[in-house]
Amino acid sequence: MSDQDKQQPSLWQVAQSVGAALFGVQTSKNYERDFSHGKPSQYIILGLIAVGILLLL
Repeated sequence: MSDQDKQQPSLWQVAQSVGAALFGVQTSKNYERDFSHGKPSQYIILGLIAVGILLLL
């Protein structure tokens, strides 16, 4: 595992993961990173925002 994989995901990486999850195309590498180093609150908040945007569109 590289040093970058051990760090907490950036806001951009969290947004990419949320977008990939909405369409069901998340890679296993990112999935593992998200669940081992990410904060659930970031994913919940960005997920709610993404769903809200989709509903508005």
